[in-house]
Amino acid sequence: MLSKLMSLFLLGLVRFLTGSQARWYGCPPKAEQRIYFANHQSHADLVMIWAALPQELRSITRPIAAKDYWTKTPFRHWITSAVFNAVYVDRQSGTPAAAPAAAPGAETAALDPAPPAPADGPTALNAADIPQSGSMVETLAPAPHEAAAESAPPTPEALRAALSPDDPLAPLVQALSSGDSIVIFPEGTRGHGDEPQPFKSGLYKLALMFPQAVLVPAWIHNVQRVMPKGEVVPVPILCSVTFGAPIQVEPGEERRPFLDRARRAVIALREV
Repeated sequence: MLSKLMSLFLLGLVRFLTGSQARWYGCPPKAEQRIYFANHQSHADLVMIWAALPQELRSITRPIAAKDYWTKTPFRHWITSAVFNAVYVDRQSGTPAAAPAAAPGAETAALDPAPPAPADGPTALNAADIPQSGSMVETLAPAPHEAAAESAPPTPEALRAALSPDDPLAPLVQALSSGDSIVIFPEGTRGHGDEPQPFKSGLYKLALMFPQAVLVPAWIHNVQRVMPKGEVVPVPILCSVTFGAPIQVEPGEERRPFLDRARRAVIALREV
């Protein structure tokens, strides 16, 4: 009951401060499994996306939250778990996260804390992408005597099964495997410029593991002025969230071209 009251209070507060306008430009609001991915410039991004979704979508959509930030105090922990039903992501790999997770200073967590791997490929998940764990790479890598032979791409099921429990993506995979939709911020941390930073590889990996999930880009407009980085008191400013046309990984598309295309899909919504 308390979480329901807090949800209604926050929804009213966000709509009062920002107007919380949702603009469905490229797709209608629909109760299907989706991965929403958006630009990230403010602590308020998580709340803004949550408030922009209609009730029937809010109930099945879980935002990603940086564990070390959103569990820092009992109140933050309660509001992200009880009200937003967030998925905690631990960027410091080593401890699996079971619910909403977070990253230092970021409201929503980086999905790929490690530097990008040097090689790209729609079916190759490289060791540089998986902190302190080579299990996935070992599982997916061909045996020495098979190195010269062409092999079929790993199936989504094989990719999910090969994921280490300590991988930062594990809580997201668990949420998607349960049928939930999620909201992610592929930059990994809040940006300062007018355009998003280069996307990290988490979105690509999830798209390969869950090809049935609809990938919906979103542009959050003006929210950085409501609560700029370093500020704690929100300022009333009209804001909006524009949802664009879904994209997907094309057959044979490599990691970096896909991530660049996904980033361009988000940026394009800025002018809509």
